[in-house]
Amino acid sequence: MHLIGFTLVELAITVAIIGTLTTLAIPSYVNSLNNAKITRAIGDIRAVEKDIAAYEADHGETPATLGAIGRGSLLDPWENPYQFMKFTDQNKGAMRKDRFLVPLNTSYDLYSKGKDGKSIPPLTANVSWDDIIRANDGAYVGLASGY
Repeated sequence: MHLIGFTLVELAITVAIIGTLTTLAIPSYVNSLNNAKITRAIGDIRAVEKDIAAYEADHGETPATLGAIGRGSLLDPWENPYQFMKFTDQNKGAMRKDRFLVPLNTSYDLYSKGKDGKSIPPLTANVSWDDIIRANDGAYVGLASGY
């Protein structure tokens, strides 16, 4: 009599192959999800920039808050509120700065705190490297680590 089926060794090899493929695929999948969130944050910042520009055209000044343009409750892909600061004489010291301690923007800062939800104004701080920032008055929007 001839039995048809898989031996225990064949099943073990199959499970090992599937486990190896899964181990290789999960980090790639997680990285793809993170890249998608970064891309969404960049798109959100670009959209808010347009709303701010429209507000400036209508009112002759930068809005004081994101709420003034109807974006006060906007959350980034990591479920944290976007950070916005209109520059005034009183808060110039709180401006985000690059590695040379030069302010990133001239009229306002707009950014996401990124994946870790933490941020410190100078981009040289490790916790700021994952922030999605607006710099050079909108000429650059992307990861702080890439600026």
